[in-house]
Amino acid sequence: MRVCHNLSASFDDPNLVSCAGLVPVMGLAERAGLHDLAAAHVRVPGSAGANPAVKVAALVAGMVAGADSIDDMDLLRHGGMGRVLTAGRAPSTLGTFLRSFTFGHVRQLDAVACRVLVNLAARTPLLVGADQVAYLDIDDTIKATYGHKKQGAGYGYSKVKGLNALLAIVSTPVSAPVIAATRLRRGPTNCAKGAARLVADALVTAAKAGATGQVTVRSDSAYYNHDVIAAARTGGARFSITARMDPAVTRAITQIPDDAWVGIKYPHAIYDQEEQRWVSDAEVAEIGFTAFTSRRHSEHIGARLIVRRVKRLNPATVPAGQGALFSTWRHHAVFTDSGESMLAAEATHRDHAIVEKVIAELKNGPLAHLPSGQMNANAAWLVLAAISFNLTRAAGTLASRFHARATTATIRAQLIAVPARIARSARRLRLHLPERWPWEHAWQAMFTAADGPPASAT
Repeated sequence: MRVCHNLSASFDDPNLVSCAGLVPVMGLAERAGLHDLAAAHVRVPGSAGANPAVKVAALVAGMVAGADSIDDMDLLRHGGMGRVLTAGRAPSTLGTFLRSFTFGHVRQLDAVACRVLVNLAARTPLLVGADQVAYLDIDDTIKATYGHKKQGAGYGYSKVKGLNALLAIVSTPVSAPVIAATRLRRGPTNCAKGAARLVADALVTAAKAGATGQVTVRSDSAYYNHDVIAAARTGGARFSITARMDPAVTRAITQIPDDAWVGIKYPHAIYDQEEQRWVSDAEVAEIGFTAFTSRRHSEHIGARLIVRRVKRLNPATVPAGQGALFSTWRHHAVFTDSGESMLAAEATHRDHAIVEKVIAELKNGPLAHLPSGQMNANAAWLVLAAISFNLTRAAGTLASRFHARATTATIRAQLIAVPARIARSARRLRLHLPERWPWEHAWQAMFTAADGPPASAT
């Protein structure tokens, strides 16, 4: 493909928009109650907090279109965008709005995010099968920051200077994940700080969004503590949490009989016909276990300890003092009260890695930066990023089966960032999109399905 050299260019057409997909997406947001909820719940004082519905919607729209900083919000103010969407606000205005947030205002925005997710789940097939089985995955990530003026920035467990974002995502075996709750914390914070409260809040949101079946809370060993598991049980959920290899867990592993280990059928494992078994480096066994015995007796938690052991490739890496238990195998223990069989429960826990996909998508989108020097402004930015993520995911479910599970970057490229020309006929606006656009049918399906009566603010 060669470029035609007989070309010239000028930025002079007031009837073009570069992100025609924002029209159905923001229509869906309006029908999910985003504007009314922001007006009802976000009460930032002073002139900076005026018209919160317009400013919250503008920030979300910018993130959906690909903005990852406050200055990028200017992409909403080009060509004919003001004719198809309510006029946006200048980036400086939106930045002032965010910097006016306190922690209480961030929690108000959390309430908006929760209700928008619930309304989206009611209007779109966002959590298919959640009335049967759903998973709530908890994890955190360090978002790197630079300079010395970021409030709360510090060196955390990753030895990277930044802020700590804690996420709770909800998914089902047949649907892509959505974000149920977020918290932005100081960089040096303990991973489990505030996690129990987040689990409690996320379980309430998940239930309202349709997760009325069996919910399992999954996390890694950073959240292996009594409060997180108690919050899961109080919320009516089961738990599946990687156990830290403390002396009690190590002692329990040594009590597993040698004949209790079962080989895992990995996707590329080889089945030995003579021995009638799968040839694999990993094996699984389980044993009953009571955790947190150092606490009062009423706070002891009894469940199953499912252990996966993998051959250690380098015996020289065995930690000193751990003896023969780790001379050949590396052990990974999962503490769970799952009702599934041992192998099914172990495989289900490994699917917790889905949360890393969500984190990667956020960092490839609105969370590429934490744009403000103020902690609460960045915390509000994280909540708005979650709203935009869920909104993009809901729009994808309306478009096609492929887009229902596609990444948000793919949805943005194929359905959101579509150029269009605005025409007027019979006092109606009409968008003329590119001929032979490869995802025309998906875009039309999203555009048609996004139409409907708005949800009432609650």
